[in-house]
Amino acid sequence: MGDIPLTLLVVLLLQASILAQKVQQPFQYSNSKAILTPKIDLFIETVLSSWNSPGGVSVAVVKQTEEHSWHVETKGYGIEKVAEEKKMDGNSLFCIASNSKLFATVAIGLLISDEDLSPRISWDTKLSDVLPEDIWKLADSIASSETTITDAMSHRIGLPRHDLMYTRTDTTDSILQRLRYLKPSASFRSTWQYNNDMYMLLAYLPTAILPGNPPFARYVKERIIDPLGLNSTTYSPLVANRSGHLADPVAREGIDAEKDIFGKGKTRVMRFPGWFLDQSEDGNFEAGPGGVIMSGKDAARWLQVLLLEGQHPETHEQIIPKEVIRKVASGITVMPTEPKYPEISDTIYGGGQMRRAYRGHNFIEHGGSTNGYRTQIIRSPDSRVGVAVFSNDENYGTQLIEVIKWRIIDSVLGLEPIDWDSRLKKEVQESHAKRLSEMKPRPTNPSSPVLPFEQLAGVYRNLGYGDISLCFANSDAKQSASCRKLLKELPTVLPGALNDTVPTLVAQWERFWSSHVKLEHFDGALFNLTTFESQPTDDDSDPCWTVKPTAVDGIITAEFAVDDDGNVGFGVTGGIWGAGPGVEGPGGDNAQQRAEVWFENV
Repeated sequence: MGDIPLTLLVVLLLQASILAQKVQQPFQYSNSKAILTPKIDLFIETVLSSWNSPGGVSVAVVKQTEEHSWHVETKGYGIEKVAEEKKMDGNSLFCIASNSKLFATVAIGLLISDEDLSPRISWDTKLSDVLPEDIWKLADSIASSETTITDAMSHRIGLPRHDLMYTRTDTTDSILQRLRYLKPSASFRSTWQYNNDMYMLLAYLPTAILPGNPPFARYVKERIIDPLGLNSTTYSPLVANRSGHLADPVAREGIDAEKDIFGKGKTRVMRFPGWFLDQSEDGNFEAGPGGVIMSGKDAARWLQVLLLEGQHPETHEQIIPKEVIRKVASGITVMPTEPKYPEISDTIYGGGQMRRAYRGHNFIEHGGSTNGYRTQIIRSPDSRVGVAVFSNDENYGTQLIEVIKWRIIDSVLGLEPIDWDSRLKKEVQESHAKRLSEMKPRPTNPSSPVLPFEQLAGVYRNLGYGDISLCFANSDAKQSASCRKLLKELPTVLPGALNDTVPTLVAQWERFWSSHVKLEHFDGALFNLTTFESQPTDDDSDPCWTVKPTAVDGIITAEFAVDDDGNVGFGVTGGIWGAGPGVEGPGGDNAQQRAEVWFENV
């Protein structure tokens, strides 16, 4: 699928969408007119209260009033630090998660624009031409040989997310070297499928091709962060924490969803995502897809730079070439998702940027989501306005930032506000009801598995995901020393995770998103698979609490099988590989063929 025909098609679709709506003229603000008015303040505070958020939000709004004149506001609402009851403000720092991807594509754009680089690269450079085979190779030979920088950044290589492949001891190199063992879910360039691996790969390029092999995070700091004066922005949690402004990632434990799905529960402070990785300014494998830490004040500066297409908003120096900003915000891949609401058009993806129309206005945006943090950064080049909303609410941060973002945009554009709060609450309730309806009760008299439960315990391997050591949790039979240790500590480190009445296999499985996994028997060869994260507390009498990470959403099934030679394995299905919208599962005549990820006993 070529760029030019697709781009022209999507531009026409967007134009048609805009023309079909009542086009609104940009609402002009003078330098003295507030955007975050007392009315907006009250709205945001009411939203946080009605969702019972234990955290808060930081908001940045910019509006260009004249060629070199800006109206800039940053404010905080709610709680930044729980123990101190410190209030959120414009200096509060957040992991902006996938909003980091734009820094990665801009960094690649700087490499492409570097006239001193030899040999030169372009957006159409094939990865196979610049990376060695021990780093770059996929299961799909066509994707291996033909993938370009543009393909990688626009999520169209055929590989799904596979987010649970990342271990806590991984490096960028070790992850990239295992991509060849991951099962693709679509053919090359056939559809859009979000993929963090490709942004690890893009972040590897400066190290691979520049003299001195600089770490990606250092390159971005030197070429983007420092020249633009993003003084609090960093890839280092250590640096962010020393500032005293790093917002606690907070969650609520023990919500009774049947009584009140928006209940307060018990406020818990989570560990910073990736706490086990390199915390220095050199960065780690999360740097490219999600490692930037930023404040609301720096987000305002970043929005100005983007609206100025790479210019420093004060010195007017061109730090990032215009063509780079335009390229990454262009339409390369159509996202195969149908808009939920009539005010929003279809969406196209560039490189760490999405483009769509809202109520007759073009917007460029991206979201970010990781443990304890949710972010949105959005701008309208036509209306010369930008908004950033950052939240530290693990449970409903996604909804909070959407409600607040659209309310501010409606106000800035002079439009009658839409009740996004009610819409998003309804979505949450309907999603919960759907999950409940899809859950099937375990049969009263379930069939036995392919082998006795004790014999299913053992070490299983997938070359992409690594090893998983399953222990049978319901037996007093002889266990390995590691299993005895795990089963002894489980009630403490993973309280409430196991159901003693159901045969269960459990493992300590330290991924980026989780620490443990359980396979709870359902019927016959089928087990329900759930990942968990053990989080520490400051209470010796209650040292840990259990969170189900968001990396796996839905009902995941593990199916065991024994082949004719007596080899045991299990296949995982139900979305664990994170395929794109509309992409079907593998299908097949046996468990291995049906598996999104297949583990073999070793």
